[in-house]
Amino acid sequence: MTVQRAGSKVEFVITYLEMTERPIWPWPPAPAGMEGALLRADDPPPWYFLAMYDAVGRDYAWTDQHEAAEDDLRAWLHDPVVTMYTLMAHGWPHGFFVLDGREEGVCNLAYFGLVPQVIGRGLGSWLLRTAILTGWARDGVTRMTVNTNTLDHPRALANYQKHGFTVTARETRNRVLTRDRDPSRIPD
Repeated sequence: MTVQRAGSKVEFVITYLEMTERPIWPWPPAPAGMEGALLRADDPPPWYFLAMYDAVGRDYAWTDQHEAAEDDLRAWLHDPVVTMYTLMAHGWPHGFFVLDGREEGVCNLAYFGLVPQVIGRGLGSWLLRTAILTGWARDGVTRMTVNTNTLDHPRALANYQKHGFTVTARETRNRVLTRDRDPSRIPD
C-alpha cells in the first residue's frame, strides 16, 4: 500500500456498535505466559492519556484528542464515571482502554487498543473481554457501545462483532491527515 502523506485528505467510514446484554462468558484467564497487570489510573494527567493514545493509535490516524483543550481533557479523564485502564507488562505499557459512563445506562468503550509491539500475542481478545466485562460490571449499565473506523486496525470491526457487538449505524467522513500514514506498517 502507498504511504498517505500528512496534509492528504482521506475518506473513512465510522461504524457504531452496541451490545444490549452482558455476555454469558466468564472473566477470561490471562493468556499463557503473560506477566503483567491491568492497572486502573486514578485521575490520570492528560499527558499520560495522550501518550497511550499515541502509542496505540499513531498508525490509525488517532489525532482528534490533540485538538482538545488540556482543561477539557483533564475534566473528562477526572469525571468519576470515566475510567482508564493500562495493561502493564515487563515495565512498560502494552495497551489500554477507557470506559465512559457519562450517558445514563450506557458504558461506552471510548478507547481500546494494544501497542504495535504486542499485537499478535493473544492479548487483544483477553483485554477486550476484560474491558467488556468491566463495563458491564458497572451499576445500572443496560447497553455498551463502541465505534471503530476504516482507518483503525483492519480486524477491529470483526473483533468487536466477534465479541458480541452489533452494528447500529455507519457514517462516512473526511479528514486531513496530520501525520504520514503507512498502512503497510500496521501489524497483522
